[in-house]
Parts: sequence; C-alpha cells; structure tokens
Amino acid sequence: MVSIPTKNLNPVTATLFNNCKSKSSMINKNKLIIFFLLLATACLHAQTAQKVVNSKKISLSHNKNFTYKVIDVPNYTFGYNIYADNQLMIHQASIPGLPGNEGFKTKEKAARVAKLVIAKIKKGEMPPTVTEEEMKKIGAIL
Repeated sequence: MVSIPTKNLNPVTATLFNNCKSKSSMINKNKLIIFFLLLATACLHAQTAQKVVNSKKISLSHNKNFTYKVIDVPNYTFGYNIYADNQLMIHQASIPGLPGNEGFKTKEKAARVAKLVIAKIKKGEMPPTVTEEEMKKIGAIL
C-alpha cells in the first residue's frame, strides 16, 4: 500500500484522505469476517454431509453381496480387491496397517485378510480397519 504524507495537504483534504483510509480498512475487515463465516459454515456442512454418507454406507452394506479377489502386486507379493455387488469397493495392494508397500507373501494370507475385512463390513464396521494383532491371530503375518 502506498503511504501518502498528509502533512503537506490542506486540513480538509487530509481529513477526507484519513476518512477514506479508515472506511477502506473497515470494509476490508468486514469482507474478511464474512469470508471466514462462510468458510466455517461450509466446513460444518461438509462434515455433516460426510456423516450422513457414512451412515448410509453402513446401513446399506447388509443387503450387498461381497466377494474378494486376490491380486498380484509388486515384488511377487499379493493383495486383494473387495467387491460389493461386483463393484470394486476396496483395493488393497499392501498389508493394511503396516508401514511400507509390501503385499502378503502368499495368496492364502491375502485371502484370510480379505475375508476378515468382508466380515467387518457385514457387521457395519466402516471403514473396516484391520489391526496387526488380528492379522497375526489369523496367521496372515508373523
């Protein structure tokens, strides 16, 4: 913003100039307040809408036919896809809940976790998180 010295202006012009500056900053403050109020309203609305979508997914999951397919992933390992009424729902190319991008060592281990995930979805658990302990319990990891 350019600063104009008001000491060289006559008193009337200096007063008008100062009034314009304060009105301009007041308008900018009002615009900023309105912007943040609109942003907060939009965020709250988005969160509410997301909760509704998630609850619909959970309630509708009981009526669907779930299947899985073991897939080949890099480094000669395996992952899985979960389908709901033949529509891809989950693509899992690595061992869930563990760091890294490695898949399961065998097709059977990937299939065990896929079945566990389907069981969780059928119970209404969304997202169907799988813990390291659960995978150890079913023999999918060591």
